[in-house]
Amino acid sequence: MLPANPEDRRFEDYTVGDVLEFGSITLTQDEIVAFARLYDPQDMHTDPVLAAAGPHGSLIASGWQTMGIMMRLFTAHYLPKNGLAAPGVDEVRWPRPVFPNDTLRVRVTILEARRSRSKPDRGVVHPLVEVLNQHGEQVLTVKPINLIRCRDGG
Repeated sequence: MLPANPEDRRFEDYTVGDVLEFGSITLTQDEIVAFARLYDPQDMHTDPVLAAAGPHGSLIASGWQTMGIMMRLFTAHYLPKNGLAAPGVDEVRWPRPVFPNDTLRVRVTILEARRSRSKPDRGVVHPLVEVLNQHGEQVLTVKPINLIRCRDGG
């Protein structure tokens, strides 16, 4: 289990098979529209009238906004405060839309954790990150690659 204080977390604390759930953010229609106007100006995200006539019957959040919410919760509750830059993401999926007033939370399952061969002062952690709505339905899945400092420094 991860230490409660993010400053105390190191690679050795991330155990394969651990499942962690945390956070909740409720997304309003105004937040959906404001984000989309800046970063993803499609009618399904910006125009409630046109979106109501679309396939979802309502305005929906941009998947990129959902990624941003995931990242906010992921950094607040999962990553160590002394984190290293991530080398990438293996997979991103949006299986269901996010609607106004949905409440989102994150579930992380650690799939793999190994010491770096080239830089033994850090470990490589591969989690599955799921964003779930208030009904427990997946609205986002992502498989990032996290580099995390080791306690013993290699």
